[in-house]
Amino acid sequence: MAPAVSPWWQTAVVYQVYIRSFADGNGDGVGDVAGLRTRLPYLARLGVDAIWINPWYPSPMADAGYDVSDYRDIEPAYGTLAEAQALIAEAHELGIRVLLDIVPNHTSDQHAWFRAALADEPGARQRYHFRAGRGPNGDAPPNNWQSVFGGPAWTRVADGQWYLHLFAPGQPDLNWDHDEVRAEFEHILAFWFDRGVDGFRIDVAHGLIKEAGLPDTADPDDAAQSLVQSRAGHPAWDQDGVHDVYRGWRAVAERYTPERIFIAEAWVPSNERLARYLRPDELHTAFQFDFLRAPWRAEVLRAVVDDAIAAAATVGAPPTWVLSNHDVTRTVTRFSRSQPAHLIETDWERGRWADEDPDHVIGRRRARAAALVQLALPGTAYVYQGEELALEEVEDLPDDVRQDPTWVQSGFTDVGRDGCRIPLPWTATDAPFGFGSESGSGTWLPQPAHWGEYSVEAQERDADSTLNLYRDALRVRPTLWRDAGDVKWLTTDADVAAFERGGAQCWVNTGEGPVPLPDTATVVLASAPGVGAVLPPDTAVWLRS
Repeated sequence: MAPAVSPWWQTAVVYQVYIRSFADGNGDGVGDVAGLRTRLPYLARLGVDAIWINPWYPSPMADAGYDVSDYRDIEPAYGTLAEAQALIAEAHELGIRVLLDIVPNHTSDQHAWFRAALADEPGARQRYHFRAGRGPNGDAPPNNWQSVFGGPAWTRVADGQWYLHLFAPGQPDLNWDHDEVRAEFEHILAFWFDRGVDGFRIDVAHGLIKEAGLPDTADPDDAAQSLVQSRAGHPAWDQDGVHDVYRGWRAVAERYTPERIFIAEAWVPSNERLARYLRPDELHTAFQFDFLRAPWRAEVLRAVVDDAIAAAATVGAPPTWVLSNHDVTRTVTRFSRSQPAHLIETDWERGRWADEDPDHVIGRRRARAAALVQLALPGTAYVYQGEELALEEVEDLPDDVRQDPTWVQSGFTDVGRDGCRIPLPWTATDAPFGFGSESGSGTWLPQPAHWGEYSVEAQERDADSTLNLYRDALRVRPTLWRDAGDVKWLTTDADVAAFERGGAQCWVNTGEGPVPLPDTATVVLASAPGVGAVLPPDTAVWLRS
């Protein structure tokens, strides 16, 4: 009897497409659906199983599309609904599944519902969190909550009431205790599932339900949240009532064959809390952000892997591994500076630790090695666009080009996330490096002048490039790792993390000196050229016994 085949989503490699910065099909400097369609063969050759597309819905772009004004259409700057439908069909023809972003915590302030709320149409404000202010004249916000992007989480409207926005003022939070809100989003899911979408990544999955009464935080220091909203006990995050929402969503997904799937962005205090989102009647997978926050230290990597696998196993879900995304510092830069002995805090993720200059040579070596570790682990892996090119964080953007709302709302003290969202370089020519149709046409965020050497075109000519390392790894992964079984740690040097799965081994050296490899094993793939009997520092290797 043939062994059971795991559902695709339990072992998939998913490529994250930040659509504004992936490929520009009309030469206006902004990525779009047409550009993505032309690059589908690139993604097929890379070897990914699916793509996750960041929000492509109509939006005023107060937060790069995470302020949605219409959940059933395409942002005109990106294309049309017909083009999106064609993209889904073309991706499927290439064997690539399509996941979309859904933004259920908040809408745009230009959404029809919020415009009705501002007009105080009957019942319209009940879909959001409108409250009277505090103080004699209601001049103070209703509670002490602070926005993730900086400043109060409340904005006052013309008639004196206040509305809640845990992010930008242009992103009013929905009231998920309202039946109409729940029904609307179940219809939105079905709208896209009917058009062939294979699943959704859920933005701020832990934030939909707020504690009844919207009380102050007990500790004023907890009123302000960082982008990593992981503090236990905050009344805005990870409330138990959110799980009933996802039981309803799972029922929608199960109406389709094959079943559609969900991936949660849930910043929660522990893997035990994260596992609650993955119970059999809720969501399928959730990002394991501790792996993204792990420093370049073997002992921390081992602990993070063990904790993630154990927590997911309690509810029968696969672990999910992420090295970077559109909200955090790129992997190359995160590994380009000194590494703490603990999980990296938010400020480190933005690359603002001390005044250290980044060493991108070391950062690239470590990022390449980390990719082999990620792709050897059981479960699913997400690759953020540009990781396969070893792009670094762009930390020297001029202030006048920054577009992340964090920059303004923090009083120009937090540079935000623009540095990881720079448009990709496709050719080794001058800027825009093949991103758009015309040389010198510019891009919505400026590209570094040296990025031509890290372009797809340049790396395709180099057998040892990071792009070809990813292609080789994704080609080998299905037979070497995908169904290889559980992780078994090997006894090694303290600076080495090495594990076995089935007949294969993965070794990574985070120390400063070379380490001997087992003489009974054969090198299948290494993150640096020329690896043989010893494993150099900042290098990983796949071995076959």
